[in-house]
Amino acid sequence: MTSKERVLTTFARREADRVPINYSANADIDARLKAHFGLAPGDHAGLLGRLGVDFRGVGASYTGPPLFEQVEGRHIDLWGIHRRWVEHPTGGYWDYCDFPLREADVDTVANWPMPDPDHYDYSQVAAHCRAQGEFAVHVGDPGLACIINTAGFLRGMEQALVDLLVDDEAGLLLVDRMLDQQYEVTRRVLAAAEGGVDFMWIGEDLGTQIGPLISHDIFTKHVRPRHQRFIDLAQEYGLPVMIHTCGSSSWAYDDYAEMGVGVVDTLQPEARDMAPAYLKERYGDRLAFHGCISTAGPVATGTVDETIADCEATLATMMPGGGYCFAPTHALQDNSPTENVVAMYETAWRAGRYG
Repeated sequence: MTSKERVLTTFARREADRVPINYSANADIDARLKAHFGLAPGDHAGLLGRLGVDFRGVGASYTGPPLFEQVEGRHIDLWGIHRRWVEHPTGGYWDYCDFPLREADVDTVANWPMPDPDHYDYSQVAAHCRAQGEFAVHVGDPGLACIINTAGFLRGMEQALVDLLVDDEAGLLLVDRMLDQQYEVTRRVLAAAEGGVDFMWIGEDLGTQIGPLISHDIFTKHVRPRHQRFIDLAQEYGLPVMIHTCGSSSWAYDDYAEMGVGVVDTLQPEARDMAPAYLKERYGDRLAFHGCISTAGPVATGTVDETIADCEATLATMMPGGGYCFAPTHALQDNSPTENVVAMYETAWRAGRYG
């Protein structure tokens, strides 16, 4: 099978020739993997090829003017989101900070600069899709249609959750302005792709490690209708939808299946009601799965043998009948030994074959 055929067969909850494979990693482990395979630092396509990754993304590049001035010690992106570099024992990362709209009123939110959908280059989308035609090409990623994190980057997580709880006008306006922009850019990418996109990837963090992050009532009121709009757009193009859901999120899977989502992503096995066996038994007749290999599990904290055993056990549980894509739960972290990550992907190739 081609990667495209493999992924779409799996999304349809049927057995392919092998499980599809995906990859995401922080910069340090990404660089170490390229060095391990003798690849140039910028050879991302080469690394995906060595790992056997079946997925590729497509989008449109922003070509408009800068919207915010940079501040020393911060990185400020197109949306005005602030990040600062934080060192840790195994590397570092850009962490969200400052939260410039934490106390903003409606007028401030209404006038906050956002990237104009007219200022994106859609002219290369179809060519990019054709160049990646053997792979499963997705539009979007875990940040598309995301409400809580998206608002939290500018409002702070606490205020973003309070906004949903009390129907804060400024907070909800921020959510809708950002989602309106994402929706329009996504709509134009799909139109420009000339049928070259295979699925849509959206996201929402809905759980802690021990339970839901929000109530089902708040989900029904604020999250479900906003996500339905993106799902409906995908369905206009006949595309499956995969949703990234961090933490203990299976409580929302009945809703998502009803809404038209066919694939759930992340699947942190250590979180409540997220163990592979539970997910397969409870939702395997309606949903396909993408993830389950914990970035906080043996790949980060164990030996090579423990990593292999964990991957083999997950594959043995999730593979029967199809419907499982092998992937880390999040970006592989810098504390993951290179040999564990290599063993993880070698196990997917060896133990992930049908027949």
